[in-house]
Amino acid sequence: MTDDKTKGGDEIEFIPEGPHPDEPQAAETPPTAEKPHGAKSHAESGKHLKDKLKKRDEELRRLKKELDELKEAHLRRLAEMDNLRKRFEREKAEFQQYALSDLLRELLVIGDNFERALQNVPPGEHGKTYREGVELIYRMLQSFLAKHGVRPIVMEGQAFDPNFHQAMVVEESDEVEEPTIETEFQRGFMIHDRLLRPTLVKVLVPKKGH
Repeated sequence: MTDDKTKGGDEIEFIPEGPHPDEPQAAETPPTAEKPHGAKSHAESGKHLKDKLKKRDEELRRLKKELDELKEAHLRRLAEMDNLRKRFEREKAEFQQYALSDLLRELLVIGDNFERALQNVPPGEHGKTYREGVELIYRMLQSFLAKHGVRPIVMEGQAFDPNFHQAMVVEESDEVEEPTIETEFQRGFMIHDRLLRPTLVKVLVPKKGH
């Protein structure tokens, strides 16, 4: 028979060994304190947003300044172009008005000859016909001159004005206190607002010492 001590039903209990009394024990690591990640992240996000808005405001101000400068430059160019256009139109109009000045000045001499011819019309029926023919041509010439802005200088009083009169003869006189026109030798003319030909005159001036 088999011995009862060797029966398989008997189990040996295992008891773990405790720490050796001479062996140092490891210190327990205290739990790490958790950082408030939520609050820090929110503050960083707010600062980042403020910086972003600040940069955007600066960019908007810069763009607005550039836009104002471009607008001012554009308006300045428009004003310059408008002034250039007006100047061109003015010069064009002046050229059209005064381009024929030399030709018209020569036609005035022809008009002078017509006036002399009318002052020396022969008497009789033949002279009458002659006058009518000369007057007809003279009126046509005057109409042509007027169409191009030519008009005679009207004598306003007898005061001498060097802007419109040219003194051909100057004579001293006790009867005047300032230069005065005594005789008109040749009629003067204006073309629009410019002098085309001065009036040729005889001028009386005060005697020296009076």
